[in-house]
Amino acid sequence: MLKQDESKTQHWGKVDQLIESWLKERQDLIILYVAIDGLKELTPTDTPISVKLQAFSQMLIDYVSAGHFEVYDELTKEAEDFQEDYSGLVQSCLPRIQQSTELALDFNDKYANLELCVESLNQVATDLSLLGEKMVERFDLEDKLIETLHTRHRELVA
Repeated sequence: MLKQDESKTQHWGKVDQLIESWLKERQDLIILYVAIDGLKELTPTDTPISVKLQAFSQMLIDYVSAGHFEVYDELTKEAEDFQEDYSGLVQSCLPRIQQSTELALDFNDKYANLELCVESLNQVATDLSLLGEKMVERFDLEDKLIETLHTRHRELVA
């Protein structure tokens, strides 16, 4: 629950900043995904694809971790602050989001280590395609949570 001295407006603003930062992280993740998936050069030409995959894996883990350990909790607290019960929505979305989290963890296990990454390069296109599909689904679910649990309160705190 919110601290007694923290108003709805203050909490909403805090959550809004958190979401804005997190969505910027999502955008950076997508840009790096596209660069790797299309084998386009995002960094100098002497940077091997394995280094890019490692950077992407780290960014991916940072993104999904922020969702689970920060953003979703704050969205739920905000709904509680506005005395709204969206537990059904949260309970329907989070297990599906968790599926993409598990896939992201598996991807990280496979590509975060340079030696394992080099061994798995022949599978990268397939793995990226599957991960991309799951992440699109995840982004849609996250957007739904943000819209329902946060954005709709904008006028109430203005």
